[in-house]
Amino acid sequence: MTIRARQMETARCRMAWLESGAGWPVLLLHGFPLRADMWRPQLDHAPQGWRFIAPDLRGFGATRARPLPRDGGSEATMAEYAADIGDFMDHLELDDAIVAGLSMGGYIAFEMYRQAPARFNGLVLADTRPQADTPAGREGRAAMRALLAREGPSAIAGQMLPKLLSQRTRTGDEPLVARVRRMIDEADPAGLDAAIAAMMTRPDSTADLPHIACATLVVVGEDDEITPVADAQAMQAVIPRSALAIVPGAGHLSNLERPDWFNKALGDFLLARM
Repeated sequence: MTIRARQMETARCRMAWLESGAGWPVLLLHGFPLRADMWRPQLDHAPQGWRFIAPDLRGFGATRARPLPRDGGSEATMAEYAADIGDFMDHLELDDAIVAGLSMGGYIAFEMYRQAPARFNGLVLADTRPQADTPAGREGRAAMRALLAREGPSAIAGQMLPKLLSQRTRTGDEPLVARVRRMIDEADPAGLDAAIAAMMTRPDSTADLPHIACATLVVVGEDDEITPVADAQAMQAVIPRSALAIVPGAGHLSNLERPDWFNKALGDFLLARM
C-alpha cells in the first residue's frame, strides 16, 4: 500500500504526517521517543474503507510548533499536544475520527477526549495507562531530562530500548532494534525534553475511564514492562464499551514487535465499527 508523506501549516504547527488508504479516518498517535514512522506496519495494511493518518507530534519528526503563550512557566503540556491534533483535524476537515494512541499517544488521546468527546468515533489505547506519574516516576523523568541535556538522544535510546522492546525482540530482530534506535537518535533534543516535561505533569485520567462513551479497544504487549498486562486489564475493566487484546511476545511497542497480531486486533475493531 502506498504511504503518502504530507505537510501543511496550521495556526499552531507546521504539521507533518503519513497517511494511507481512503475512507473513514483513523488517527494514529505515536509514542515517546519515536515519530509517525513507528506506525508504518499499520499504514502498510490499512483495511479497505479506512484512511490511516499518523501525525508527527510537536517537536518530533518534521512537525515544528510555533511558540505559544502559556500561563506561568515554559513547559509543554498534554493539553497543548491535544489542541495541536484538534487543530490538525480542523484543517483536514475531519469532524470526528477513531483515535488510536500508543504510550504517550494514549496520554494525548485521554486529553483529547476531555477536550472534545464528540470527535471520537472510537478509541484505541495501546500500551498506555491512565494514571499520572508517581513521585518516583517524576524523579525518573527529571533524571532523563538531565541525561538528555548531558549526552543527547543517543543516551535516551540506550536507556529506553531495553524497556521499549521485549527480550524476544532485542535478541531476535536486530533490524527492528536498529530501526527504533535510529528514530530515537534522530529525534530533536528540544522535542524530547518538552515531551518528558509534559509527561511529568500530565493529569490523572483514571476518573475519566467510566465516562468514555465510545467503543474502545485496549491493546497491550504480553511482555510490556512499562505498562504491564495487569494495568491494561484494570483499565479495560472500567471502560464501559471496551475489549482487551494481549499481543503475545511483544513489549511496549506492540505494534512494531508483532504487527500481525496488532493489525488483526485493530482490523477486527474497525470492522465492528463499519
